[in-house]
Amino acid sequence: MTHPKSVAILGAGAWGTALATLAKTNGHQVRMWSRQGSQTLAEIVQGADVVLSAVSMKGVRAVTSQLQSLAISPETIFVTATKGLDPQTTCTPSQIWQETFPNHPVVVLSGPNLSKEIQQELPAATVVASSVMAAAEFVQVIFSSDRFRVYTNCDILGVELGGTLKNVMAIAAGVCDGLHLGTNAKAALLTRGLTEMVRIGVHWGAKLETFYGLSGLGDLLATCNSPLSRNYQVGYQLALGKTLAEILAHIEGTAEGINTTQVLLRRARQQNIPMPITEEVYRLLEGEVTPRQALLELMLRDMKPE
Repeated sequence: MTHPKSVAILGAGAWGTALATLAKTNGHQVRMWSRQGSQTLAEIVQGADVVLSAVSMKGVRAVTSQLQSLAISPETIFVTATKGLDPQTTCTPSQIWQETFPNHPVVVLSGPNLSKEIQQELPAATVVASSVMAAAEFVQVIFSSDRFRVYTNCDILGVELGGTLKNVMAIAAGVCDGLHLGTNAKAALLTRGLTEMVRIGVHWGAKLETFYGLSGLGDLLATCNSPLSRNYQVGYQLALGKTLAEILAHIEGTAEGINTTQVLLRRARQQNIPMPITEEVYRLLEGEVTPRQALLELMLRDMKPE
């Protein structure tokens, strides 16, 4: 890439800002859009080589609809860095982007990327996935640096689901730590949680091996072990006896795992896929069980081979 590229970042939260900093540091021209900003969406995306969306899941359809009415260059690559599932259709963000822009390459960016650590310039790695490898490689070059290592992958669904499904497990991990259940319990939870992610992900059409990479296991380890994760904080605070309403009133940004749990469980039940950890997280979020009751339910399940 011999000259700076034009990068439009949609969403000025912590994640969008961290990604903007990475692209700027590499010498690219970056414009950021937020609903509160003074510039219109049309002004921000005009002439952009890459349009990267870091909006929350609930804002994805509104943003794609607005963009659809604009004159966007046929060369523009769309990148989605949103982790969540659409409540109405259970679609992933990339599926919504591709449905709206069928003639454009869509790239998913996902990995163990706690935005606060990236802003502190601590080393991290991520994955960019697309069915159009040239588009993934284009995005790889824009964000790669000696502090941020970017890998490519062609399993767009697997990379996206890894980053999305681990948010459910992060809530469970927060509960585990909040109840001081110990390292053995945490290790068992994360291992069985990964099994659930693989089970539904492969059924969905993702590749098994993707879940053992950065966007699956990598993101699971980061999110389930860090107080910087909003989803982890939700679980941790629930374990301390706070209500979900109290927690959400004080949390910054969106804990996507709450919505993901509901959508995921609905899909799993429709397809008869057993997801016991997701089931207990759902019941906990709905106030049907206490954290300790949820733990007991998981420990007393029927005996079975691993």
